[in-house]
Amino acid sequence: MAANYVYGVAKPDRLTTVMPNSNVYLEQLSGHKEVRFDLRKFPILGSQEKNYMLLYMRADAPYKTIGDIIKAKEPPKCGSTGVGSAGYILDRVMEVALGAKINTVMGYPGGNEIDLAVEKGEVHCRGNTILPHFGREPFDTWHKKGFDRHLIQTARKRDPVVAEAPTIYELMDQAKTTDSNRRLANVLLSGAEFGRFMLVTPGTPRDRVKMLREAYAKSMKDPELIAEAKKGRMDMDPSTGEELQALVQEIMDQPPDVIERMKKILSE
Repeated sequence: MAANYVYGVAKPDRLTTVMPNSNVYLEQLSGHKEVRFDLRKFPILGSQEKNYMLLYMRADAPYKTIGDIIKAKEPPKCGSTGVGSAGYILDRVMEVALGAKINTVMGYPGGNEIDLAVEKGEVHCRGNTILPHFGREPFDTWHKKGFDRHLIQTARKRDPVVAEAPTIYELMDQAKTTDSNRRLANVLLSGAEFGRFMLVTPGTPRDRVKMLREAYAKSMKDPELIAEAKKGRMDMDPSTGEELQALVQEIMDQPPDVIERMKKILSE
């Protein structure tokens, strides 16, 4: 609703911005009738982070690696809020790209409830974004006690905070994932690159967009903001508006077969 408003109602006077969910592009690619915007026409100002994911597993579960999941007669149960959530998408990508089947248990109200379910043993695992997994409870205590292990991450290069977990791109290389499945996986995972990106109303004059992008980029280098982020145990990994604008164009240009397979995955 917010993206629809900024796209079609707000005046292009640079005074109205929106920070949609990083997976909003999937809504458009899926052809949902509620979408009344074209993400390619939004001028993007930038993003302060990237939402790469990891799969964490109870350490006492019999699945020590992604290879164990692939070979398992009974797949692990991973908690999720529902279709389109980060955890659900990671589960499906692992199945499509690596043949690692996950029994996704959906319907949890939120991440806290899934984490509690893991503690109780209701489910074995959860797909979570890396940053909050290393910045708050219960994970700080879990890591001290060795309660969980990290099996895979979706960054292009291994994040130092979870260096023991291979990237999905490493595993796709090892598995010789087909080009079609690799492209589908890349589309589904690209929301991580957007992070919490900021958009401005289409039609905003180019000089205003340039000014806003420069201001946004400058703010990402502000010592006080960086210090505040470190104090809150929040990492910053900013992207420029120009970088994200190019990424949007690349992601939204997909062949029909990839779009149809993506729609099927997101409607299951």
